[in-house]
Amino acid sequence: MTVHFIGAGPGAADLITLRGRDLIASCPVCLYAGSLVPQALLGHCPPGARIVNTAPMDLDQIVAEIAAAHQAGHDVARLHSGDLSVWSAMGEQLRRLRELGIPYDVTPGVPSFAAAAAALGAELTLPGVAQSVVLTRTSGRASAMPEGETLANFAATGATLAIHLSVHVLDRVQAELVPHYGADCPVAVVFRASWPDQRIHRATLGTLDPAIGEGERTALILVGRALAAEGFDESRLYAGDYDRRFRPVGTAPRFPE
Repeated sequence: MTVHFIGAGPGAADLITLRGRDLIASCPVCLYAGSLVPQALLGHCPPGARIVNTAPMDLDQIVAEIAAAHQAGHDVARLHSGDLSVWSAMGEQLRRLRELGIPYDVTPGVPSFAAAAAALGAELTLPGVAQSVVLTRTSGRASAMPEGETLANFAATGATLAIHLSVHVLDRVQAELVPHYGADCPVAVVFRASWPDQRIHRATLGTLDPAIGEGERTALILVGRALAAEGFDESRLYAGDYDRRFRPVGTAPRFPE
């Protein structure tokens, strides 16, 4: 018996790995975060599977469901939105399972920042503009931010910021970022990336209207010069005179055949 933690992707039902899909189809028990995981993914569950929406459940209840499946010898598909490596609350579940001696594995999923960038048709790292992407958030009721992890600190690097779980405090985001990026810095707010009702709002930090976040819950804020840069350098990777292992150049290539 194994608990398979599966990244269910950002919203579109077909943005799931083949491994994730096949694991869902093989498990007689499926626990899913119903508030964010699309219902269409449950169509991969086998006939007669026990399907449990964990949205109204607390951690003890979730672990009890898993323990009951373990007792019965049933594999479990545990679905979380996006990718499990960030803000999934997977860590606390894994800790409980280790204490109980219940085996598990993890299958990654498409993260929301990648889906948002795809919707924008944007590369978030451009030569000479930005070579880092910071995944962060603002403090909330569920989890406070560590003291040094502030938007201002991250903004000082000039990296592209992917700010999660913060659409309700756009005014605070503006106030902390404008001194570092400037009021003319591009920003995009992508609501429900990859879902059928996806919406995109483009602006600059100076023109962004905080009111667009009112009443919204699922949105990602992307900030950085890479979002609208045109005069950036081309990568050396594909330059005609760049000597590389798979395309030797010159009479004495670095990586001879």
